[in-house]
Amino acid sequence: MSKDIHLAFAHPAERSAATQGAELRDRISLRDHTVEVEIGAFQSERGTTQRICFNIVVELLPQTGPVDDDVDRILSYDTLTEAIAFELAAERLNLLETLAERVAERILLAPQAMRVFVRIEKLDRGPGALGVEIVRARKEPPLRPVKPAPVPVAAGARVVYLGNAVLASSALTQWLDALEASDLPAVLCVGAGDMPAPAAAAPAAQRRIDLLAIEQNAWVLAGRDPRCVVVGTRTELDHAIKTGEISVWAPSKIVLDAVDGPGISPRDADQLAYWLAGQIQAAECLFIGDGRAPEGAIPQRRLGLGAFADL
Repeated sequence: MSKDIHLAFAHPAERSAATQGAELRDRISLRDHTVEVEIGAFQSERGTTQRICFNIVVELLPQTGPVDDDVDRILSYDTLTEAIAFELAAERLNLLETLAERVAERILLAPQAMRVFVRIEKLDRGPGALGVEIVRARKEPPLRPVKPAPVPVAAGARVVYLGNAVLASSALTQWLDALEASDLPAVLCVGAGDMPAPAAAAPAAQRRIDLLAIEQNAWVLAGRDPRCVVVGTRTELDHAIKTGEISVWAPSKIVLDAVDGPGISPRDADQLAYWLAGQIQAAECLFIGDGRAPEGAIPQRRLGLGAFADL
């Protein structure tokens, strides 16, 4: 064990070479690839970027014939940098462990990739580099090139913005009945309640307060009818749509974790609902009793408090 202790902090290329079995494999590597990104679970890491450094080594399936100087016969270095860029753009993450796992999985989609070493380090969180390293392997060579699974979308859902007048009205049950009977799954969105939210001097704090005010009202709605299920993550949202549940959007996580955020104040909750409609590729965005949004790619309608028949 002592003779191998130097490998603990060795570059992944050295670790790969030291742990190679009887079967010799070629390797490609990416060294000291540094990007600036917003990542981290601590509040101090939100709203700001920090440098993270990637070192990656991929062990390859042996070539069955000559390379012939043909780039299409090898695993391109772009596969590594594109895997990093894709996962960083997909959503804001809290953990380096999650990012490393996703980058490794994406690289192993390449048919030539057999084993991958991924080391990711934060360079700005302390006097040294703080990081994680993982090793992932394909159990057997793929029979054919593997294509990434498509990202699930909730196309066909209807985003419905309910004004506070609807929530307080006896017509609420009738609206929920009509939405439940519709062919389109309903994602309900609300604004803040009628009581003013606390004020904060810091914009980031105020944004969170305003998002939480919306979520409080979402739970008020859920408490008025058991069919309304509050959801806060994209996974929950997709599940509710697939199973036909009437979901009520709690926006904090999806809004704060978005790489390219909505740029909309939570106090403009109707416009935030329309942003969500675009994110999930909804069939339409319906405003009941209140609210509207600028014209965009998603069709929108506005109906009066008692216009159930027009749904």
